[in-house]
Amino acid sequence: MSDLEARIRRLEDRAEIEDLVLRYFLAADDDDWDTLGATFAENGSFSAGAFPGGSDRESVVKFIQTDRQNMGVTVHTQNTTLITFTDADHASGVVGAHLELARGGTTVYGAVRYYDTYVRTGEGWAFASREMAIIHVGPWDEVGTSLTAQNRARWPGADPAPADLPRS
Repeated sequence: MSDLEARIRRLEDRAEIEDLVLRYFLAADDDDWDTLGATFAENGSFSAGAFPGGSDRESVVKFIQTDRQNMGVTVHTQNTTLITFTDADHASGVVGAHLELARGGTTVYGAVRYYDTYVRTGEGWAFASREMAIIHVGPWDEVGTSLTAQNRARWPGADPAPADLPRS
């Protein structure tokens, strides 16, 4: 493969990974479990803060399906994606996103980061692992203090707690 071909492939890989991230968000918002599952490698894992969300494709989908039973409409908005390739078939990424979702009878708003590892499979790029970390989350009417509160993770029906990503 020439240098030009390698550089073009890297650009194509980057675009495919960014599409993978968006496909995951759209599938989660649409309760499209087949598409959501297909975004993960067979042995792909997911975790959300202290909650292990599964260590293979099937358990990841089951975890997200179960969590979605506590939600209404959701909107995941991908803001930034930083991708670092480790070799031709592996990469890592940091994805910044905002969440809007119906939970506990109220609209919840928040910002999160996903720490991803990606692997090229026979079907294309997939998540080898995905870890969600909360920057802030809480009811819409508390957005004014969502970044200044001591405990920035404020899920409806739960006591306020520290965010996964403390102020640095």
